[in-house]
Amino acid sequence: MGKRSGMNQIGLPLEAPTPGEEEGGAKGLQARMDRSFLEYASYVIRDRAIPNLADGLKPVQRRILWSLHQNDDGKFIKVANIVGHSMQYHPHGDASIGDALVVLTNKRYLIEGQGNFGNVFTGDPAAASRYIECRLTRLAREELFRNELTEFVPSYDGRGKEPVTLPSRLPLLLMLGTEGIAVGLSSKILPHNFIELLEAQIAVLRKKPFSLVPDFATGGLMDAAGYEDGKGSIRVRARIKVKDKSTLLITEIPPATTTESLINSIEDATKKGKLKVRSINDFTAERIEIEIKSPAGMDAETLIPPLYAFTACETSISSRITVIRDSRPVEMTVTEVVKANTESLVALLRRELEFKEKKLLEDLFFKTLVQIFVENRIYKKIENCKSNEAIYAAIYKGFEPFRDQYYRDLADDDVEMLLGVRIRRISLFDIDKHRDEMDKVRAELAETRKHLKSLTRYAIGHLKGLIKDYQDEYRRLTEVTTFDAVAAKEVAFKSFKVAYDRKKGYIGYKVNGDEFEVACSKFDKLLLVFGDGHYKVVELTEKLFVGQNLVYCARPERERVFTMAYQIKGTTYLKRFKFGGTILNKDYQCAPPKSKVLFFEADTPEQIYIKYKPAPYQRIDQQVAIPSELLVKSAKARGNQVSIKEVASVRSKPPRNWDAEAATTKLKFV
Repeated sequence: MGKRSGMNQIGLPLEAPTPGEEEGGAKGLQARMDRSFLEYASYVIRDRAIPNLADGLKPVQRRILWSLHQNDDGKFIKVANIVGHSMQYHPHGDASIGDALVVLTNKRYLIEGQGNFGNVFTGDPAAASRYIECRLTRLAREELFRNELTEFVPSYDGRGKEPVTLPSRLPLLLMLGTEGIAVGLSSKILPHNFIELLEAQIAVLRKKPFSLVPDFATGGLMDAAGYEDGKGSIRVRARIKVKDKSTLLITEIPPATTTESLINSIEDATKKGKLKVRSINDFTAERIEIEIKSPAGMDAETLIPPLYAFTACETSISSRITVIRDSRPVEMTVTEVVKANTESLVALLRRELEFKEKKLLEDLFFKTLVQIFVENRIYKKIENCKSNEAIYAAIYKGFEPFRDQYYRDLADDDVEMLLGVRIRRISLFDIDKHRDEMDKVRAELAETRKHLKSLTRYAIGHLKGLIKDYQDEYRRLTEVTTFDAVAAKEVAFKSFKVAYDRKKGYIGYKVNGDEFEVACSKFDKLLLVFGDGHYKVVELTEKLFVGQNLVYCARPERERVFTMAYQIKGTTYLKRFKFGGTILNKDYQCAPPKSKVLFFEADTPEQIYIKYKPAPYQRIDQQVAIPSELLVKSAKARGNQVSIKEVASVRSKPPRNWDAEAATTKLKFV
């Protein structure tokens, strides 16, 4: 096996085979696998998945557009015919070509479709390619193709030629947007508004700053604060309107979602108890119209935050602009792409003007030759010539006195052209009309040379012309705004009802009980306080055994103040405290171990009524305390001593055996 060298398709060197490879065996097989994988990876990157910066197209898109151009006669053409023609250039089957053509058509800019090309709103597929038709749009015809400026290479089978890139005067890369996954890298380019891209190119030519954000065919609301010039991400929301007090209307949806997937996400969130919806109706046709009914007694507007928090009504989309530039994959920003596209536009316009200048010069040259040939009757000098050489010599000699009237020397081809002038044309030659035609060519040539001298101004004029022609047709669809992130915990519906069955000792949302009925969402935790003074925080549970000694159950609030009285070793204490932070499922103490909780209540009651058990020689049987006089401490704090007497009860309201006429003293805390 001979040595191989050179470069692969993305510019990486192909190393010569190692001695082990030349000899065969395991080493040779490994080396061949490594090289084959690299060649395959480079092929997928350059010729399949990643768009080219030069014209913004993937190979399959370029081949489809070229096939449409070759068959373009202004009429609609069967998609199946275009798919078949494209297969001359694209060796990967008709399915991929047909799918790519449908996607391009639905992007509106380059291909006009007739028939069922699917629905980007509902996700419905297109009809079979034999039933639908397409043709190039006016924008594509005028701005994508210049055969004389196009570089061609042989097609994959060598039977035809295809363009390396199209001489596009449009910023297609950011106009169309694209997504591709190759070996080892990916590209996700979000679509941008055509008119805004043209305005950005004008800003580049004028050396002024600009800013661009995406625009989607599905509309919606967009927060692009994190876009970071194409290297970050954006958040997109559906447009939700309040139709009446019980009805919401979704009229626009985020990109990459469909009405079906959106409705499925709402139904899924409803089943999981994240929100409550009475009914969903989809009336989408040419426009999106999804109607959502709220439950009886609930204002429909309160459904909007949970719809954004728990359903596909809000999505986050990341951006990564990876393109092929000079046969290599590179990652770029939006600004870099726009500047590169603008440089390409100016270079292309220069080539077009130079080609036009050359063509006009040749046109003027030939018109001048014909004028001299007829007006000065040079054709008379060849009447007596008997050989071809003599004819050529006579014409060359006849033009010598007029050499200063044309820009280059005569050639044999020019003489051949003059000899082809018909006698009828000579006899009917109109000198004034011919001079007018020459003046028009001179004026057009002067204008072309003027544009070449002020190329930037000419490019700006070209871009302004496009804006004027297409600004009404391609208005921005996605509204740029800012919106705060919706906290899922804050908007979650309290669809779970936690209860406590003291007799059986179970707590949970699938427990039948009449104590501590707590409304919770799936994100909530439960704070459990027990009669011996310990507490813990647990996940929302269906059914959990906690025993018969539970004194408090609620959602934890670390900054809420609680009031508690407990007894330990015959002494009663009263305190106010906050629980603060906790670790899930870990036991904590709000009273010393082996305590007995006598009173536990959230917040601070106005008074505490303390009743003592009767005892000999006891003068005070009841007292009141003002909890607000106590300082708020941590859960571990011991609290203030109340008494060493045996306490019968501690209440925030007078108990039944409270003697309103008896002497009652007020506790004083030190």
